[in-house]
Amino acid sequence: MTEKIVIIDGVRTPFMRANGAAGELMPDDLGAFVVKELAARASFPLDEIDELIFGNVLQLPQTLNIARVISVKGGLSEKIPAVTINRNCASGMEAIAEAANKLLLGQARVIFAGGTESMSHYPILYKKSLSQFFLGWKKAKNWRQKLSRILPLRPSDFLPESPVIADPLSGLLMGQTAEILARDFMITREEQDLFSLHSHQRAINAAKDNIFFDEIIPIPLPPNFSSIQLADDGPRSNSTLSALAALPPAFEPITGTVTAGNSSQVTDGAAGLVLTTESYAKRLGIKPLGSIKAYSSIGLAPERMGLGPYFATAKVLRETGLHLRDFDLVEINEAFAVQVLAVLKAFSSAEVARRLLGLDAALGELNPDIVNVNGGAIALGHPLGASGARLVLTLLKELIRRKKKRGLATLCVGGGQGLSLIVEVEE
Repeated sequence: MTEKIVIIDGVRTPFMRANGAAGELMPDDLGAFVVKELAARASFPLDEIDELIFGNVLQLPQTLNIARVISVKGGLSEKIPAVTINRNCASGMEAIAEAANKLLLGQARVIFAGGTESMSHYPILYKKSLSQFFLGWKKAKNWRQKLSRILPLRPSDFLPESPVIADPLSGLLMGQTAEILARDFMITREEQDLFSLHSHQRAINAAKDNIFFDEIIPIPLPPNFSSIQLADDGPRSNSTLSALAALPPAFEPITGTVTAGNSSQVTDGAAGLVLTTESYAKRLGIKPLGSIKAYSSIGLAPERMGLGPYFATAKVLRETGLHLRDFDLVEINEAFAVQVLAVLKAFSSAEVARRLLGLDAALGELNPDIVNVNGGAIALGHPLGASGARLVLTLLKELIRRKKKRGLATLCVGGGQGLSLIVEVEE
């Protein structure tokens, strides 16, 4: 990077369980709350915002190019263009990377970037026969034509197709890909449950210490908007190993180890950041939260998509000359406990490095005490399009709190991809 790309502000909504407190809010509503807050905090003229880039995965037909809807609903000028990014779970991080690239090319001075998702509005699909019926009914001109459309219908045609988060390339559910990693790396159910318990405990402690206070904005809740959501509602203070152990396997009933308790929570939420160049921030007299040092994405086998952080981090380390020991804090999205544990084991394995990367030695060993120090998606939740932006925001805030310098944020991606982004904070 010829000039530093800096992040000068960032906020997020509380992350809320799907079909719960925020279930009636649409993803564009959540994103608009974030944009309104960022605009209200801005210490620069809003007409100097050049673009808004937001990630979103479950793109609803009524809000195609949801970024544009968020931008206008969030109060930004209609003259500001907006674009939606979809790289599955890493969409929010990809939005940040796209913003950084445009700033580096001199195409912008200021960009709002982030992501939003309402898992409460996961699209429910109906069979093609029912879709054809509705189309034919609309075209029918008299009662005989309408009757001819009705007669072929069967009660089974009205049964919806249950929504699932599956990979169209491998044909596997995301949880099934996690089970593959459990076998590959011989990770036990007990290890996964213990990791999950620690995620909840860390998130609960962070909430008690008001760690998230300056990144979460309060959200008014429907239907009458008289109550306010102030905090994430996913972390469970009553979580115990025995309670986690009692949960049945979610994806492989007989031999499986992946459960609802050691998987990321299905969640609604949005996160956004303000990016600009270091020179522009200095001209405005703004001290950045931190800068983006590097970013890498990579593809891998879809059935082992959970190893995305391993491959993407190996690539970004190679490109920067850094080592795992150079990071003060690391945020790995907790799609599944076993997925994070597999990545940590892969980092420290010379055999894995030889087999998968062609290296002579392991990438290095990460101290678990610096990984997801305030809990992760198992406790906080995983609103698909927002998680990547949340990781970067939380990482920067925690580096500042601890007076540390360098952090790594990384995710796995359904379909077989991985992303890693390095941020730095002025000491």
